[in-house]
Amino acid sequence: MTQSRTHTCNELRLSDAGAQVKLSGWMENFREVGASLGFVVLRDFYGTTQIVAETEEMVKLFREITKESTISVEGTVRERSAKNANLPTGEIEIVPEKVEVLGRCRFRELPFEINHSREADETARLRYRYLDLRNPAVKANMVLRSKVIAALRQSMTDHGFLEITTPILTASSPEGARDYLVPSRKHPGKFYALPQAPQQFKQLLMTAGFDRYFQIAPCFRDEDARGDRSPGEFYQLDMEMAFATQEDVFAVLEDVLPPIFAEYGLYDRASASPFQRIPYLEAMERFGTDKPDLRIDLEVTDATEVLSGCGFEPFAGNTVKAVVISDFKESRKVIEKTLAEVEVVAGNKAYWFRVDENQEIVGGIAKFVTPTKEKVIEALSLKSGDLVVLSAGALSAVQKTAGVIIKTFGPVVPGHMDKEQYTFCWIVDFPMYEIGEESGELEFCHNPFSMPSGGMETLLKAERGEIDPLQIKADQYDLVCNGIELSSGAVRNHDPEIMVKAFEMVRLGEEDVKAKFPAMYHAFCYGAPPHAGIAPGVDRMVMLLAGEESIREIIPFPMNKNAQDVMMGAPGPVEDKQLKELNIAVTKTEEEVSG
Repeated sequence: MTQSRTHTCNELRLSDAGAQVKLSGWMENFREVGASLGFVVLRDFYGTTQIVAETEEMVKLFREITKESTISVEGTVRERSAKNANLPTGEIEIVPEKVEVLGRCRFRELPFEINHSREADETARLRYRYLDLRNPAVKANMVLRSKVIAALRQSMTDHGFLEITTPILTASSPEGARDYLVPSRKHPGKFYALPQAPQQFKQLLMTAGFDRYFQIAPCFRDEDARGDRSPGEFYQLDMEMAFATQEDVFAVLEDVLPPIFAEYGLYDRASASPFQRIPYLEAMERFGTDKPDLRIDLEVTDATEVLSGCGFEPFAGNTVKAVVISDFKESRKVIEKTLAEVEVVAGNKAYWFRVDENQEIVGGIAKFVTPTKEKVIEALSLKSGDLVVLSAGALSAVQKTAGVIIKTFGPVVPGHMDKEQYTFCWIVDFPMYEIGEESGELEFCHNPFSMPSGGMETLLKAERGEIDPLQIKADQYDLVCNGIELSSGAVRNHDPEIMVKAFEMVRLGEEDVKAKFPAMYHAFCYGAPPHAGIAPGVDRMVMLLAGEESIREIIPFPMNKNAQDVMMGAPGPVEDKQLKELNIAVTKTEEEVSG
């Protein structure tokens, strides 16, 4: 042990009774029982130990020490009379002989109680994150994160992957989100960019002849926060394989992830290999989302033909989707409350009716459905006790609403969600192109570096008008777990001729490709191997394993929802001298923009 202690605060047991020891840690609490009796809880990284003061002098000494001061205690271990079975050290206590204050807490009032910090305002928690992290429950998430990352590294190494770090300062590249830019002092008017992902570098490593690459990669994107996304930076298990197919990538992750999820997760069950493969269009039809939570047994049924002409105005001329929930015994109040939650999330209203014990249609929009009751019951395969929740409108909006219905009602209705497990699936066969909402023209749907299914021949057919470009599929895939997208991946487009043709479809020529991706384009011209990869998000994985709703709970020093580090004061102003060195000027302040 180190000189400052002989044991940690979680180490001593009854077998150590009579031993002379020295412990160091934070004084979590002091409970004074009388002038000559008091109890101290001493806490370090590993746990807690009770210290008992049995003299007036010792009680007075502890009374003068503020909570959360760091102290060392030398004394004798003895058996505890009132044992605490909930603590590993609950059978012993320390009778102190010498107490030394190592670092005094200079505040009598703390921003929050350490052991209840998760109940405090989030701004206070982030401002005093070093105190928040003293909470054993918060610290446990960081320990979990460390163990998971170590397990991922070990497993990837065992699978023959080589860990290689890629640059943090690089060139700006169009990857779907805003770059964080870094001005160059030596090259006035030019900027580095922090990598949104090591995408191009890992593909260049394949071209350079490295067969299996991985890293726990930091990624930087200037985007808004949400529950499963941290603004600014995040980490991913980035991997790439040469001479590989989609199935090769699947085989690796299906071998790596389930044991880690089963060992470190809140639940001890995880999908075994092979994970279910679901084509994108099928996922949208069956689950209303490309991120289905397969722990829920509810699916979407098309009800357009049987209900669009029922006389209910929102259905007229629209696509109608139904989610049938069997054995529904909850009250109308629960239905209305859950429907309100659906509307908030989906931005689209949902409707309902039920089938009672007499096979009658009741509640909600029953009066519009009843005239064609038999047809509806047959078309939707309804039986007594079924609740039918419906959405109507344009196809994309209806599918989204149906997906929200499943994810909102699934956990509420008993028997429809087997929650305590991790269910993985692959979403495959994504569209290569889509019509942009703003441009109204053909755009890449996801990753422009993906290989179009069928290669050059498919692109030429689209160019000749033999097929609609929107029908072109990409050799791209998403990994989904419990309704959360962990990653996107793809078989890469390693052929410069196919790459140019793919970009021509979205009105970009060979010179544009050379300008936007010069290193990759030229590298591929020297003979690139077919390669494929993926990059599951480490933060999201740990969030799932810890059972947390917010990703900030598993990041040591997270930013707030506005991408601010309130503890360090970032982003913040810099001195004019620094700006001059970088040859840049501030044209507007934050106050001027927000005002």
